[in-house]
Parts: sequence; C-alpha cells; structure tokens
Amino acid sequence: MQHASYDKYPEVRIAGFEHQAWQSWNDIAQAVQRRLPGQGKTVLVIECYPGVRHEELYEHLITHLSPALLINAETARLSEQHLHELLAQNLTDDRVFGVLSCHQLNEFFCPDKLAQARREVDNVTEGLVVVYGPGAALVHEGDILIYADLARWEIQQRFRSGELGNWGANNESEDILRRYKRAFFIEWRVFDRHKTPLLKRADFLLDTNTANAPAMVSGEALRHALQKTTQRPFRVVPFFDPGVWGGQWMKDKFTLDPSKPNYAWCFDCVPEENSLLLRFGDVRIEIPSQDLVLLHPRPLLGEKVHARFGAEFPIRFDFLDTIGGQNLSFQVHPLTEYIQQHFGMHYTQDESYYLLEAEPGAEVYLGTKTGINPQEMLDDLASAQRGEKAFDDEKFVNRFPARKHDHFLIPAGTVHCSGTGAMVLEISATPYIFTFKLWDWGRLGLDGLPRPVHLEHGAEVIDWQRDTQWVTEHLVNHFEPIAAGDGWREERTGLHEREFIETRRHWFSKPVLHHTQGGVNVLNLVEGSEALVESPENAFEPFVVHYAETFIVPAAVGEYRISPHGASVGQQLATMKAWVRG
Repeated sequence: MQHASYDKYPEVRIAGFEHQAWQSWNDIAQAVQRRLPGQGKTVLVIECYPGVRHEELYEHLITHLSPALLINAETARLSEQHLHELLAQNLTDDRVFGVLSCHQLNEFFCPDKLAQARREVDNVTEGLVVVYGPGAALVHEGDILIYADLARWEIQQRFRSGELGNWGANNESEDILRRYKRAFFIEWRVFDRHKTPLLKRADFLLDTNTANAPAMVSGEALRHALQKTTQRPFRVVPFFDPGVWGGQWMKDKFTLDPSKPNYAWCFDCVPEENSLLLRFGDVRIEIPSQDLVLLHPRPLLGEKVHARFGAEFPIRFDFLDTIGGQNLSFQVHPLTEYIQQHFGMHYTQDESYYLLEAEPGAEVYLGTKTGINPQEMLDDLASAQRGEKAFDDEKFVNRFPARKHDHFLIPAGTVHCSGTGAMVLEISATPYIFTFKLWDWGRLGLDGLPRPVHLEHGAEVIDWQRDTQWVTEHLVNHFEPIAAGDGWREERTGLHEREFIETRRHWFSKPVLHHTQGGVNVLNLVEGSEALVESPENAFEPFVVHYAETFIVPAAVGEYRISPHGASVGQQLATMKAWVRG
C-alpha cells in the first residue's frame, strides 16, 4: 500500500488583500476601532452563528469599544418552552431523524421584545451602539456589520465536550444524537438562510473556530476570495472521526493521532459539513465551505445543477475504513418519495463504494439473495433487534469479494454494507444522515449506548427485486471503455441509471484533458502519489493533488489538464471523477 502525502489542512491562497485580514483580539479590536467614525452615532451589529462563544466577544472585543449602549439580541428570543412547542413537529420523538425546517429566524423571536430593542437603539443620539448575538441583525441592520462565523465540525466538538447545547435550549447534557439532530434539521437550515444575505454585505467576517485565537477578514476580501475560489480547483478541510467499526488504514496513511482507537470516517468532500481555509498573507481564515455554496452557487455548481438543487452541493466523497476494523452496520437508504414525504428532503442518498484498498478476503454485502422470503428476513431482523438471536446474514444477503479498484453501485432501496478489511471511497449524493440501520451486529456505540436501528423505516423502502442476479448484472464492476488517447484511457464505472451521479475513471501516464461541461466536477486521485492539475490557458495557478485527496473543480473552470507529477512521472495513475448527469 502506497503512503499518502495527504494534506489535512489545504488552503486557498488569496493575493492582494494581505492588509485586510487580522488575527488576535488586540489586532481585531484595533481594526474595528479604525472603522468607527470619530463622532455622531454608529450602530455596530455583531451577528453570530449559533455556538459562537459570546463571553469571548464581550471580554476581548466589545468591552474595548466602550459602547454607549449594549444589546444582547438573545434577550428577545422566545423562551425555551415556546421554541420547543414551535419546533415539535420538526424535532419528532426519534433519536436521529427529524423533519427539515422551513422556518425563518424572526419566528424564533418575540416581536414585542424586538420592537423594544429597536426603540432602545433609536433613542441613542450619540456614541457607539453594539448589538450582538444570534439574531442581532433583526434588531438593526447596522452601520457596520461583523458576522461571527463557526464551522459545523467545531460545533459538533463543542456538543461532544458538553460545552454547548442547542440554540435556545439548556440541553448540554442531552444525548449527542438528539442535539445533532436539532442542529441538522433546524438550526443550521434557519441560520444559513439568515446568513446568506448578511455575508453579501458584511463589513467583516470573524473566524471564531479556535478558542482565544480569532481571525478576521474584511467583507470585501472575503467576497473576492470566494469568487476567486470558484475559478480554480480546490479542496475543503477533511475531518476524521473514530467509530465502533473503524479501522487503522487512515491512521497510518494520513498520519493521524495515534492515540485514537481507530478512524471510521473521513468527510473528505462534504461542503455542507467541511471547512474552507482561505490564506491572506500571514492570516488564515476558516469558514464553513457551505458559505461558498450559499454565495456563489452558479459558478461553483453550474447553471443546470443550480437549477436542480439550488444552493446545495449534491455530490459527496468520503472514506469508510474497516481495515483492521469491523463490518459497517447493515443498512438501506430511503427511496426518493419516502425521504420527501417523511423528512422534507427533496433527493435521497444514492451512493456507491469504490475500493481504494482491500485486504485479502474483504467483502461487500449487497442486495438480498434470490428466492428469499422478505417477511422471513424482516422477522429475523426484528428478532435480532430484540436481542433474541444474531441476524442470519448468510441466509439472506449477498456477499461479493471486494478488491482494490472495484466499484459497487448502491441505488437507494438496496440493502448493503462494507465488510471488514476494506478502505472505501464512498461516492454519493449528499444527504448522508438518512441511513436506516437494519442490523448492527449486536454492538454498542463508542458512547456505550445501543446504536439506533430503524427497522420500521427500512422495511418500507427495501427493494426486494435487488436480488443476486439483478445486483450482479447491474451493480458490480460495470466498467465500460469510453475513450482512449496517447498515455490515457477513460472508463465509465456507473452510477446506476436511478442515480443522478455519473462516474468516470481515467488511467493515465501522460497528461489528460478534462472539461467541466458546465457542471461541477469532484475527483479523487485513486492511484499514484501525486498529480498536477493545470489550466491549458493559465487561468489558475497549478494545483498539486496527492494520493487519496478529493478535490473540487467548479463548473466555471471549464477545461483543465491532469498530469503525473513528482515521483509519479512515468507511472500509471488513476482518478475517479463524478458529476451530475444532465
């Protein structure tokens, strides 16, 4: 197995704005002070994403500004009980699944209290007024607007540490899955809607991801950086997480923390969850990569993809590591109409497993065996869930040998899981949370609690026609030669016709020309130590990608070229490329 020079902190370098970015509270406070006029009345609004540490803002920034009036917008928020009643239908009683919220942020505030706060601001005739906190822009649009942002992965770490509960709820000790559910289905949806127009006019963006180590960039520089990012290939910041079934391959190949028991997942390209690092001279700004999707969906995604999905990034690349680990949970994903009707999501999690590496004897579980009785299998799963017996997977489920560079297609409704000994590059549609576990091999989670099983949902969506013959004919290693040239060849590897993602594998020892054809491309270097991504017209700086790294090529890039680079020159490399079918 080759060793990866995997970059865990990829950056997009932005030139020309080095003097519009600051780090440390002292430098940030001075930059804000310089922006304030010397006389008259000024309203400074510090709008916050939920999870931002208000005490840091107050102690290190606000107090240094000596405001004549200070208003915490959250004093106008509805009570915890009122919010719970308002959101009950979205929260549901389920531990994992809720219903996507269509609320607007102003619905979570008391109109009378907002009006009172606005009157207080209006009554000040001289000096500085500071309004801060989530919803601050509902009180006043601000003469100066700072947006204090926070990445979702950092929010999850604060959930796990017990530091953070959900916005508007004193639930720091509640089950982590329920807190994540409330954030995923409600908070992040509502605050992203609120955030989008604010980022388009914000004077500053404040990066609050690291405790007592903030960074800030001007709104002008931020918007320029995001626009430039849509004109070049880039990577988002991957994050890695242990799991009960996790393996050891990523720990070794990506030089991860050896003290962790394992690493199960890596989100290598999930813009809704990952961060984007922007480098302005000596200052690095971390923002949710979703900010790029929200502000520049058309050049990023392309006209047709944006028309279909809106400001959502529909393609996901992630890693599942069971080398030295255990089987994934046996699972199924909902059909499109089911996810729409039950959860408010407009597309489902079709996916595939591409094998980056596989140990001898590795297998993928895929589809049901021909001739089984569906009700008998469901009854067996139910008995296993009650703890009466282990699920008889050998009787009901197909197992296929899994080897390096195999590709297994998994349209929604197909029962599946990766067995032990596999390093999977999962290429899928983005709504990853919608997994119905059918059987988890009798395990507890790392938290010591039973992992949630959703047999009731799963029973409603299993496609029983996906039997041995059908799966073999349609879902396993359907490689089709497409084109070839000097030192390269292209193969179609899927996905199934029910899935909206097209995937192609390019083997190459010489440069290969690609074109986005007006839609976003997502690629991973699945063979070879490193490759160079260039513009034939020198439209962007050359971009080096290493083994197993996923990178995004925005629709606006158009033509690009990938060549062997460094130690890979003269060797055969391979990329997997995905895009949304027209």
